[in-house]
Amino acid sequence: MIWRQAPKLVGRGHYGVRIIFGPDGKLYLTSGDRQRFDPAADLKSNLGKVVRINPDGSAPTDNPFAGADTARADIWSYGHRNTLAAAFDPSGRLWALEMGALGGDELNLIQRGKNYGWPYVSDGDNYAGPSIPDHATRRDITAPVRSWTPVIAPSGALFYSGAMFPAWRGSLLVGGLVTQSLIRLQMDGERRAGVEERVFMGRRIRDVAQAPDGALFVIVDDKAGDLLRLSR
Repeated sequence: MIWRQAPKLVGRGHYGVRIIFGPDGKLYLTSGDRQRFDPAADLKSNLGKVVRINPDGSAPTDNPFAGADTARADIWSYGHRNTLAAAFDPSGRLWALEMGALGGDELNLIQRGKNYGWPYVSDGDNYAGPSIPDHATRRDITAPVRSWTPVIAPSGALFYSGAMFPAWRGSLLVGGLVTQSLIRLQMDGERRAGVEERVFMGRRIRDVAQAPDGALFVIVDDKAGDLLRLSR
């Protein structure tokens, strides 16, 4: 049994909504489950999904469920809770980070037509109600490359390619809300390598961007938030 939130909270929060153009010229959008759980697994809904569309808003004919009567044609992957960070690596692979419940934040390699498990499996648990089975209990579901408990609350990500921090080239940089840090993951193909570094900022980091000179811009999540420039 999957616990459901009280009706007064249904549909509030968990918006997702990261938008990124892929190297294939398609537009990828992340959507959260809006705290409604089941829509993430429902192929008739685009909540809790990574959506892939053409620039004119139409669904590409090579999407995994294009032409199927039982699913939306714009779905690229499904079973996501609340994806607030997405980035393409230098090889053109799409990576996304989503917030878990009580534990279980995820780094996922997003692949065509794959199910990432929410709300039926997670490395975290619900805030109330019964626990959730781990990913390992379902071999038919794609497990995360990395999960975090305690959570990092990921928000915003990019693969660094600049000249200012040469040791960071190719690394995935992620904003951390709960950790109040900039998180660096050194990737090795489709696996997470051994290097994981946190640059403590003491402020909730909502998003990160790379400047033309290789410096980094980070946005602070606060009522009086700032745009910070990080340089050597």
